[in-house]
Amino acid sequence: MTDIEGTIDEMLAPYPDTVKKNRKKHLVVKNEAAGSCPQIEANTRTIPGIISQRGCAYAGCKGVVVGPIKDMVTITHGPVGCGYYSWGTRRNKARADETTPKDKIYSQLCFTTDMQEPDIVFGGEKKLAKMIDEVVAVFHPRAINICATCPVGLIGDDIGAVAKAAEERHGIQVLSYNCEGYKGVSQSAGHHIANNNIMEKVIGTGTVRKPGKYVINILGEYNIGGDGWELERVLMEIGYTVNCVLTGDSSYVNIRNLHLADLNLVQCHRSINYIAEMMETKYGTPWLKVNFIGIEATNQSLRQLAKCFGDPELEKKTELVIERETTRVATALEHYRKFCTGKKAFTFVGGSRSHHYHFLLKELGMEVVVAGYEFAHRDDYEGRQIIPTIKTDADSKNIPELHLSPDGKLYREAHEHLGISKEQFDALRKEIPIGYYEGMYPSMKAGEVMIDDCNHHEIEELVARFKPDLIFSGVRDKYIAHKLGVASKQLHSYDYSGPYAGYNGAINFARDVTNALMTPAWNLIIPPWEKTGNSGSENNA
Repeated sequence: MTDIEGTIDEMLAPYPDTVKKNRKKHLVVKNEAAGSCPQIEANTRTIPGIISQRGCAYAGCKGVVVGPIKDMVTITHGPVGCGYYSWGTRRNKARADETTPKDKIYSQLCFTTDMQEPDIVFGGEKKLAKMIDEVVAVFHPRAINICATCPVGLIGDDIGAVAKAAEERHGIQVLSYNCEGYKGVSQSAGHHIANNNIMEKVIGTGTVRKPGKYVINILGEYNIGGDGWELERVLMEIGYTVNCVLTGDSSYVNIRNLHLADLNLVQCHRSINYIAEMMETKYGTPWLKVNFIGIEATNQSLRQLAKCFGDPELEKKTELVIERETTRVATALEHYRKFCTGKKAFTFVGGSRSHHYHFLLKELGMEVVVAGYEFAHRDDYEGRQIIPTIKTDADSKNIPELHLSPDGKLYREAHEHLGISKEQFDALRKEIPIGYYEGMYPSMKAGEVMIDDCNHHEIEELVARFKPDLIFSGVRDKYIAHKLGVASKQLHSYDYSGPYAGYNGAINFARDVTNALMTPAWNLIIPPWEKTGNSGSENNA
């Protein structure tokens, strides 16, 4: 047993035997000699009584995927608390453009039926129908989303029937999502539900392809702090036409035309891989896994993207932009690197984000000694090659699978989308991650820890043993870290900063990390494990 494995056993020791056995499956220590990643437990129910980092299916559907669609009114059908909790927390920025005037942007507003006790007893369908009528009369949206919360599923409101009747009354599309919070083990279930609905009912209904030789979509980019705008800036300068960003700063109009692009770029693998795969099945549109967090990661993704089209001129322009942007930010990053080098970090963030930030942190000279996801599946850790071995459990069966077939009119072979030969495309698949994600494990170093669904006890123990200088997490763990005397950055909403993606984002991130590390506040807090003679109740300074 290694020292790290012994440390893990000590951390799990206070648990009852059954809990200890369960939680140990969620931990993997990187062992170079072992080769491939050992199996890690993921996407299973959190143990009752443990304070988890996770959210619910409603949070994944409304809060992550459909909420940022700027020209759709999204109604939370349920008590006001659910709508309030998911309102504006992710800082998904949106702006008016040629297809969406400012009076058609609703993503910063909160709409809820505010169900009360009588609605729970007698049903809320009439209240929902009335609200849809009022929303149409006041706001005139292009389309409407209805997201159900737990009480709606428990009392049996038929939101699908309400949506269908509203479509007939108003002549606009009304989508209903049965994303009740209990539908899955985490917000990942909500992502899947949202993907299914958007794929089945919205994508493919448009007919307008944007002009351009290289038309692409960016999937799983939510424009937090303006990330998507920074990516569009670089991609458009190289010569790409960004057809749609799903769903950061996206419009219903553009989502309808999502299928009319040549290639999908997948940023957040977990939240949007379903649509990427389904579009490949139905339309033949290939997808490329990208990472635009970090200078070298961004450079690599841009180079791989250019190779997909087999155009030497596109590759040449890509290199020119890479050289200019890399040179422009080099001096600033070198300045911040002086303060960051040698520091240790934890990353506990959902989706692919916890993995993506490894690259930027390493560029700043920092080590990521413990990392994990909140709602990942095994393939997010181990790589997509293990998907055939994953057994579908009862919780996963709550979410219907769409069984699609190629669209006879719109389906094209992947190489036809990209304008290269079949032989070139097949060779390209072996060289770059087309339709593939390697997972987090290859980016970890020997002795570093991967942990799924980390809880409060484990965070406290890991901090005491590894003594990180900075923790990246969601909002729940941010203040635990502060109480332990460790700086923390919230990477779900960037603590009101950003963008952090691309070249300008790397500078913003390095500045904010440096400020967090250098603030004198942490010298004024004594971590509980460094105190002597104090009782546990006094260890919350």
